[in-house]
Amino acid sequence: MTAAPGRAPQRVSGGEPSLARFKDLCLDAVDPHALGDFWARILGGDLVDLRDGDTRVDGRPGPESIWVNRVPEPRTGKTRAHLDLRMDRPDPAGLLAAGARLLREPDDEVAWWVLADPDGNEFCAFAPRPDTAPGPFGSTPGPFELVVDARDATAQATWWAGVLGGRVDHDGDGAASVVGAAGFPWEYWVFAPVPEPKSVKNRLHWDVDLTGDDCTALLDAGATLLREPDDDIDWWILTDPEGNEFCAFAPQR
Repeated sequence: MTAAPGRAPQRVSGGEPSLARFKDLCLDAVDPHALGDFWARILGGDLVDLRDGDTRVDGRPGPESIWVNRVPEPRTGKTRAHLDLRMDRPDPAGLLAAGARLLREPDDEVAWWVLADPDGNEFCAFAPRPDTAPGPFGSTPGPFELVVDARDATAQATWWAGVLGGRVDHDGDGAASVVGAAGFPWEYWVFAPVPEPKSVKNRLHWDVDLTGDDCTALLDAGATLLREPDDDIDWWILTDPEGNEFCAFAPQR
């Protein structure tokens, strides 16, 4: 079931979301305990065993933020969504000691380190700044932006700003960022331009809480429905106009 792709949802005034509120991140893993432990250690969070094979990384203090879900298949292909971390020291030695793998050092093109977690999921680490405030986990290193690859960065940012509220900013490299989205816990939600389309399932996806009783408004805005609530799940699984999976939850009554 697909609505007209690319049509931005109607925005409402006052900075409130028109259709949904950002809820949290979910990360696929063959071993959720091992991968959850890595992220809990580097973020200074608490690892919660959910007793169903999955884990969750909770901030200290802060909202539950990253769910680590068991899947049978290993990671294949490039991760199209990743976190950028602001470190509490000028190099990633602590991240490497915790089990990260170095993929790229700063050079003439980038001013940050590119690393991979134990499952091979890429993330970026930036040196600290004097004006950097602790992230939602209460300490640094901590996330300050979520980055998503996009064929059309402006269209993607505009679509999500319409869903969640906020404004769209642009930089000189073609990236577009959503700032001030409802419920979004980090400074920026960046859509970075890439030439290739999405070809495999994202290992990292986000959940949203709906403001309405179902996902009809999202479908009308251009989302695609992959799965409805059933005996196994009580949420909708959808994709945005570029095929990024996300889950939508009905309001708690």
